[in-house]
Amino acid sequence: MLLLNRIPAIGVLTLVTVIWAFSFSLIGVYLSGQVDSYLAVLIRVGLALAVFLPFFRPKQTPFKTLAALTGIGAVQVGVTYQFLYHAFSYISVAEVLLFTIFTPLWITLIDELILRRQHLPARWWLGSAIAVAGAAVIRYQGIGSDALTGFLLIQAANLCFAAGQVGYKRLDLGNAINQAHTFACFFLGATLVSALGVALFTDWSKVPSNATHWGVLMWLGLGASGFGYLAWAMASKRVNTGQLATMNNLLIPTGILVNVLFWSRDADWPRLILGGALIGLSVWVCSGRRSEKLRRA
Repeated sequence: MLLLNRIPAIGVLTLVTVIWAFSFSLIGVYLSGQVDSYLAVLIRVGLALAVFLPFFRPKQTPFKTLAALTGIGAVQVGVTYQFLYHAFSYISVAEVLLFTIFTPLWITLIDELILRRQHLPARWWLGSAIAVAGAAVIRYQGIGSDALTGFLLIQAANLCFAAGQVGYKRLDLGNAINQAHTFACFFLGATLVSALGVALFTDWSKVPSNATHWGVLMWLGLGASGFGYLAWAMASKRVNTGQLATMNNLLIPTGILVNVLFWSRDADWPRLILGGALIGLSVWVCSGRRSEKLRRA
């Protein structure tokens, strides 16, 4: 993990985005409709927790900080997925993807509310708005009759996911080594909430039943969740809020591109190129030397 600090933070966020894009495709192809979603989430965060427990070194970290990190994991992963999976009962996958595009605006808004002592640069708001527009260009496909309920559920999920990212960025956890040594708390919180979701909502007729299911779940737990969330969290501390916000929507064009290249899915190339260009522009807009002092805030 120390090597991650030698890679530009935007590069780390891009790498994690590619990993998560592959993971979405793997879920869609090999798990969706076959393995219960709540159970799949519990297994993946439980595996990630198991990875980090041997490295857990809490002695030099205040209990309040460890409790806050546990709460961040509970909200960013655990609660987010409870809202997200309920939304699928009301709206289509395309609508879910469309409504998730507002995450950059939530991140920017939450960060400004937390940092009342100073106003965020206008270019961060502009960059977030451009990122939303770019994602909308790619994903808008019309909205169904249950859109309002689904929209509210997805915004609750977006809000939780955004709050977790901002919370981690602002939490004083020390250097990269200490972050790795305490990250088990993040997945402890996620595991506790996910276990509650399993107890309340799991369809036990859809448990992992073959090597493919378990292989994908192992990848999700060890790669996408274990490495992915820690790398994203560590990199988030080295970029400004605007860059973090806009990078959230890079997953949309990346996920579509992975589906096209590896699973031969169709794509609307003009919309994909235009939307991807807008998201790239949004990251550039949020960059700049004037943000240097805030990048490590």
